[in-house]
Amino acid sequence: MTDTTFGPKGWTPERLGDLSGKTYIITGANAGAGFQAARILLKKNAKVVMLNRSAEKSAAAIADLKQVFGGEADVRFIRMDLSVLNSVREAAEEVLKTVPRIDALINNAAIAQVPTRKLTVDGFESQLGTNHYGHFLLNGLLFDRIAKSKGRIVVVASLGYNMGLKTIKFEDMNWDEGYGANTAYSQSKLAQMMFAYELQDRLAAAGRNEVEVFVCHPGSSATSLITTSGSRTMRFIWWLMTKTPMVQTAEQGSYPEVMCATEEALTDQRALYGPTGRMEAVGPVGKGTLNAHAHDKAVMTRLWNESEKAVGFEWKL
Repeated sequence: MTDTTFGPKGWTPERLGDLSGKTYIITGANAGAGFQAARILLKKNAKVVMLNRSAEKSAAAIADLKQVFGGEADVRFIRMDLSVLNSVREAAEEVLKTVPRIDALINNAAIAQVPTRKLTVDGFESQLGTNHYGHFLLNGLLFDRIAKSKGRIVVVASLGYNMGLKTIKFEDMNWDEGYGANTAYSQSKLAQMMFAYELQDRLAAAGRNEVEVFVCHPGSSATSLITTSGSRTMRFIWWLMTKTPMVQTAEQGSYPEVMCATEEALTDQRALYGPTGRMEAVGPVGKGTLNAHAHDKAVMTRLWNESEKAVGFEWKL
């Protein structure tokens, strides 16, 4: 299935107009696709607020961007560790104090293929805790500001949602039994997608159309994701893959999230956007294949309720 909305080359940043006056928040923006997304948005005069864990890496990333776009480039960073709910609360508070409008919140940060099972300080399996629960809370805390700006929520998922159990292991979400780096990662990315699709349903039920929610994935992109958290074997396999046509650049990997944050012609929210070429891992960006297990209603609803309990935050829609 080829999406022809944006022609044979797919969506590219050439479609972007001037973004002066718009503000984009990106989690995990000091490297990889998040950094490239920041670069593309700044080039069009947008404001970018990065929510990153490392102050040092953020300072270096901002210095790089200001070298390209000049000292007046409107980019800054607020420290946030997605794996620590208190850190997410503090960062959200800082955003609400200092960021008057949010045109899109791009949920880009993730950890992947953590080789041995670890728990976050709040007691969650690390990939689920970071990728899903941290973002679930952040989006809830910032939702009213996004709504006031008639903004968007962009969830950066992964084709990994098609691996593993293809559902949520409610009886053992922390993988006390049978932990596998890939299966736990798959569950965390599926959970993120289910959050987005359930949020769409809840907004529709509440008659609220001021926030649009889009889900995308970067395909196979040469980012630092696996090299920062994967095992030595995974890192080596990935390094070999990056030398083949099956992997595209981090910049190309950022196109789907920038498109979902900005493109007016996107109308279908119950979709998965990303590369549409070989195995939907590379190639022109458009609407890809969305498999039904990603929006299994009973599972989504239960996950939402469990997530509210887990993070101690109730969404009011």
